[in-house]
Amino acid sequence: MILVPVILIIPYLGIEKEVYNGLLEATIGIPITMLLMDLVFIIASITDKLDGYLARSRNMVTTFGKFLDPLADKILVVTALVILVQYDKLPAWIVGIVVAREFLVSGYRLVASEKGGQVIAASFFGKLKTVTQMLAIILAFIDVHAFGEFIRYGYSFTKLGFIVNILNTVLMSLAVIATIFSGYDYLKNGKEILRES
Repeated sequence: MILVPVILIIPYLGIEKEVYNGLLEATIGIPITMLLMDLVFIIASITDKLDGYLARSRNMVTTFGKFLDPLADKILVVTALVILVQYDKLPAWIVGIVVAREFLVSGYRLVASEKGGQVIAASFFGKLKTVTQMLAIILAFIDVHAFGEFIRYGYSFTKLGFIVNILNTVLMSLAVIATIFSGYDYLKNGKEILRES
């Protein structure tokens, strides 16, 4: 969570250069700003997962940790997605779906805790959402093209740019589909909790 402000500060450091291939001295086209944000996002994702794993393996799980761990993950992902929208890498509707799902699940968890603390285990779609979302965000930072742009302008892309844009678009689309289905799973499996007694 401490690395989220670092991601937000990087665009204001004024690093506008692009990464060059040392052998050919040809530009790859990826701004250093995007590479730095991607690197910080990767480190933040790894440390977030590692922190949770270490806490569970050493039996050091705290109430504060239970509260902050999922919250830090959501803040990291939403921050990265908003930055990608700002840089015209993603359409805003993707962020809208992700944020709506997170509000839905957080609201459900709040009601569940008030009614005895029943917890629904992460479904297949929930796990798929997490993996595809993280990979898609990592790729989106280094993709010099916008989401789905290969469909219209693929003929003008470099081979590497074409492949990265396809992978990014497919992974992000899978993440959105998994986000919708995992949100539906929460509602379906928790409908008894949401009913008035």
